[in-house]
Amino acid sequence: MNNKELLQLTATYGSPLYVYDTEEIISQYNSITKAFANVKNVKINYAVKALSNINILKVFKQLKSGLDTVSIQEVKLGLLAGFDPKDIIFTPNGVSIEEIEEVANLGVQINIDNLSILELFGQKHPTIPVCIRINPHVMAGGNSKISVGHIDSKFGISIHQVPHIQRVVENTRMHINGIHMHTGSDILDIDTFILATEILFNTAKHFNALEFIDFGSGFKVPYKEGDISTDINQLGKQLSKRFNEFCKEYGKELTIMFEPGKFLVSKSGSFLAKVNVIKQTTSTVFASVDSGFNHLIRPMMYNSYHHITNISNPKGKERYYSVVGYICETDTFASNRRISEIKEDDILCFHNAGAYCFSMASNYNSRYRPAEVMLHQGQEYLIRKRETFDDILKNQEIIDFS
Repeated sequence: MNNKELLQLTATYGSPLYVYDTEEIISQYNSITKAFANVKNVKINYAVKALSNINILKVFKQLKSGLDTVSIQEVKLGLLAGFDPKDIIFTPNGVSIEEIEEVANLGVQINIDNLSILELFGQKHPTIPVCIRINPHVMAGGNSKISVGHIDSKFGISIHQVPHIQRVVENTRMHINGIHMHTGSDILDIDTFILATEILFNTAKHFNALEFIDFGSGFKVPYKEGDISTDINQLGKQLSKRFNEFCKEYGKELTIMFEPGKFLVSKSGSFLAKVNVIKQTTSTVFASVDSGFNHLIRPMMYNSYHHITNISNPKGKERYYSVVGYICETDTFASNRRISEIKEDDILCFHNAGAYCFSMASNYNSRYRPAEVMLHQGQEYLIRKRETFDDILKNQEIIDFS
């Protein structure tokens, strides 16, 4: 998408606005499948939580992707988008046995990450196939806030509790058909990730009826010039060789699974916001936009970096700005960032806004959530209308105190 196209979309649909280019999604998806082309059975399950608009899910359906889901609502979105239940895996955390049973009744692959629910589910439903999520106690990501494989993580069953898992399986005679791990986002060190896969391979040897091994994802994409990203081709080369060797050792052709979210959709997204005010203080020049952490919370929550460009004046002289929002809180998108000279009413573009951006948006300060537009095969589609005041009131019961 070029600046002219983005400005035109903003003029048509207003701001703030999320725009997704499916060409980027397709390219990223194909890069993973190509990297693991030497493995006979490969399944990519898109992590719905990254960007859950049903039209984006339909694009993944066209790509013959599966889905990784974490709530029954995501499961239902996937089914409504046309996915076969067998192509959906349910990997929740801390949910009730009732929710897991409801999903199981839909025919979706269940993935359980704690001993208590594993034993209860096995006692009640021993014939339903179950995958087990293992915590390998390996931190492959760079940011502790988005790493989930460390020893204090709430996710997964500790690798040291495998004997407990075996005892539960033996007592309930339940059917374990998969082993899973997810170490966290922004994987930089392939060797560390490979170390975690060895732990999973060793765990898999304890179960004789597996159909797949799910290695999660967390593959890093570059957010700024010179940024380090996961070398997916090198990972594919190393892990494919080891996976094929393991299948021979195991005596069966297993399916290798991944559940990328950010890697697939991050680069596809642009977030567009209009500059409301330029405010000069004694130490800073603020560019305040018609948005805030209610629309894009990642910088405040994770200290995440999003490259920002002034698409209204892309060749202007660069100055230093702190880009902030209109929320009645500190909602800083960027501090002392070099950006082409900004004036009021200019449109700023926040890059890499496809993953964990709209999906984490809220109505804080009673602000409306933005519209979403998808560019697909040369056509533009409004895939989510901008909210209105009626949407704010939709589920509120107004009491008459007279």
